[in-house]
Amino acid sequence: MTTAPTPTPATTTDPLSLIDIDHIRFYVGNAKQAAYFYAYTFGFTIEQYEDLTTGSREQATYLLTQGNIRLLLTSGITPGHPAQEEVRRFGDGVKDVSMTVHNAEASYERAIKNGAISDLEPVTWSDENGSVTRASIKTYGRVVHSFVSRTGSYALPNIKKGGMFAPGFAKMNDIWVNQYNKDNPCGLLYTDHLVGNVELGKMNYWVKWYEDVLEFKMFKHFDDEDISTEYSALMSKVMTSGNNLIKMPINEPAEGKRKSQIQEYLEWHDMTPGVQHLAFRNDDEISSVAELSRRGVDFLYVPKSYYDEVWDRVAKLGWDVKEDHERIRDLGILVDADDEGYLLQLFTKPLQDRPTLFIEIICRRGSQSFGKGNFKALFESLEREQDRRGNL
Repeated sequence: MTTAPTPTPATTTDPLSLIDIDHIRFYVGNAKQAAYFYAYTFGFTIEQYEDLTTGSREQATYLLTQGNIRLLLTSGITPGHPAQEEVRRFGDGVKDVSMTVHNAEASYERAIKNGAISDLEPVTWSDENGSVTRASIKTYGRVVHSFVSRTGSYALPNIKKGGMFAPGFAKMNDIWVNQYNKDNPCGLLYTDHLVGNVELGKMNYWVKWYEDVLEFKMFKHFDDEDISTEYSALMSKVMTSGNNLIKMPINEPAEGKRKSQIQEYLEWHDMTPGVQHLAFRNDDEISSVAELSRRGVDFLYVPKSYYDEVWDRVAKLGWDVKEDHERIRDLGILVDADDEGYLLQLFTKPLQDRPTLFIEIICRRGSQSFGKGNFKALFESLEREQDRRGNL
């Protein structure tokens, strides 16, 4: 069974040594409705919430969990709440990629010393059960990174066992969709990586930002010769935390005959950088994709001709794909390999009416790459969707 990667042990002496991805916060137009969408469609448990009934006077938030994935869906319920303006400008999408650390205040101060711009100075919420401290910095476009440290009952090990997320949250009552998901699991384990789209010419700027501010390092680099079709291209550099806990590819558009998917994203995202997709890891790609498809997840279409050569391509790299080849073909799953193993992956179409955020479902059998051999097939599939939308 695949488990979350074991990072280099975090130490209290290094403020930027990360323990885990604490949560990923979405700003959405209606958190209650969005919670049911992600619960039914992707199999997340609606575990906890905060709203007017729990004393939250400015926002409503729902905590969704699956494996070691924690999503917070937040809507503003007052006119001046920042989520209201962001949803107007960008639609639903990722606002905050939060990281658990030993000392949020020390992490924040180190990042500011390294050149970060503050989004939220350290704030602590506490009660008789413990405390949660959060501080955040601005990164590309609308996105922020929060540092979160926890004590008492709110410590991360307790959260993973179903403990209360933070002061002011309440447990969700028994609802049918949570039981349905227990009976029909989708098998998503944790966040494998997340990808950011930035403007033309800004990729290297943000690469340096992650190196300087968060002390990340470059993991892989793809140029427009790697990721291109006859019509469009992009460039990407993959950043990783020092302990390899989290990987963040950063994309920028490249010159092509027509509009790239990155440019399309930017144009429908108020020309503002943001998170393009989240990749959720599983241990059984066929089972996960089959269940998600049954629930109505709309995946990109891959032509059957793709499978005429993919098995030979993977075999030439020394790997025998153990999963059922016919099932892979029937479900439209992409396959790739490198010198460490192979992987299985599939991408959804955008999750909202604007062609912006989508989800990747990925299973790794040793490979630590990102499906370089699939870039052409993936881009051609994306271009077909862009053409249908009138944006190519």
